[in-house]
Amino acid sequence: MDENLQEAVNKRRNELINKLIVHNIFKKGNKQLFELTLRELEEEHHYIQKECHPHSDVGSIHWKNCTKLTS
Repeated sequence: MDENLQEAVNKRRNELINKLIVHNIFKKGNKQLFELTLRELEEEHHYIQKECHPHSDVGSIHWKNCTKLTS
């Protein structure tokens, strides 16, 4: 596998693991998060996003790189 692709996959896996940990999810079934495939992590994250209230602390909208518009 291309080195850049592997690096991107590992980065995405780590992002998803960190997001799931924020939701107090440390295992799926009898597997630790780091043992799951990228697809399994994506599915678990998608499920949590659907179940999470949109205005909760971790599910709320956060503005990034916003500049004030002047009229």
